[in-house]
Amino acid sequence: QVQLVESGGGLVQPGGSLRLACAASGSIFSIGNMGWYRQVPGKERELVATITTGGISTYVDSVKGRFTISRDNDKNTGYLQMNSLKPEDTAVYYCNAIVRITMWTMGHPYWGQGTQVTVSS
Repeated sequence: QVQLVESGGGLVQPGGSLRLACAASGSIFSIGNMGWYRQVPGKERELVATITTGGISTYVDSVKGRFTISRDNDKNTGYLQMNSLKPEDTAVYYCNAIVRITMWTMGHPYWGQGTQVTVSS
């Protein structure tokens, strides 16, 4: 099976920075697109950023210029560098990855368990 494990969340003051990591492990043949989502209670999960295997990234407008998504394909790990954090960035952050477990199977989306990010003074 495949597991995604996020780390790096926590409490930070407005204007501060955090770096989230998402490590994939298990029966992995290859990992396609990776993404970071966030969710606050009572709201739908929001796509924050995505990155292709080749490193092409996209961002939701509210984080452009502040967040940077990256990946290390050799380590099967994705990252989200979050700078100039605002209280409205407070949410549970989830990583998502499209994983192929064999060369004969299609990619399947997997999710991490989520990590809490709280921006508050």
